[in-house]
Amino acid sequence: MEAMTSREPVAGDTARERAAAAPVVTKPITADPGPLGLGAFALTTFMLSMYNAHLVTQAGLTTVIAVALAYGGIAQLLAGMWEFRTGNTFGATAFSSFGAFWISFFALIQFKLIPGTPGSKPYNAAVGLYLIAWGIFTTYMFVASLRTTAAVALVFILLAPTFFLLGIGNANGDANIIKVGGWVGIVTAGAAWYASFAGVVNSTFGRVLMPVIDLKERIGARS
Repeated sequence: MEAMTSREPVAGDTARERAAAAPVVTKPITADPGPLGLGAFALTTFMLSMYNAHLVTQAGLTTVIAVALAYGGIAQLLAGMWEFRTGNTFGATAFSSFGAFWISFFALIQFKLIPGTPGSKPYNAAVGLYLIAWGIFTTYMFVASLRTTAAVALVFILLAPTFFLLGIGNANGDANIIKVGGWVGIVTAGAAWYASFAGVVNSTFGRVLMPVIDLKERIGARS
């Protein structure tokens, strides 16, 4: 709830006095939604990448689908909406988009919206196009991430090849390329978990315990 305080202006007030008498709006403190968005992205990416890397069997893939909707999708989308409130265009775009990615992933798999049967050419082509398109989005978001922190930029520079590898692997039905994409995805999840952990720890302790390296300050100092 926003609070306002003011007094009634009187005759003879100067411009400065009238400005001082204007209502003062006190906005509530908004917590940083970044660690939530990064954590949601990291956990869901890690679970799916474990399957893509063939480190676990496909039997429990339904658990990934559920987490994709609840945590990777809804929680991350909410983080994106809260980033709009903080004025962070990059965070709002990234978290809202990847939240939508996981929700769409859930819908595609749960409701079997992909044409053809798994392994068929139409199916592989559709999945490949889907993943490569997200790789393109991630690539230009990486460029923008160079004005955030090194921790966040690392996530995007790893995520882009993850999407492209998975996209190419699925489009060509190549299990080996998909497996490599899974391994890169696991590393990507680790980087995102670090960035999330750093955000929580540094905020909670009120000092930098886990460095993320502010690229905006470093780039600004050189220019």
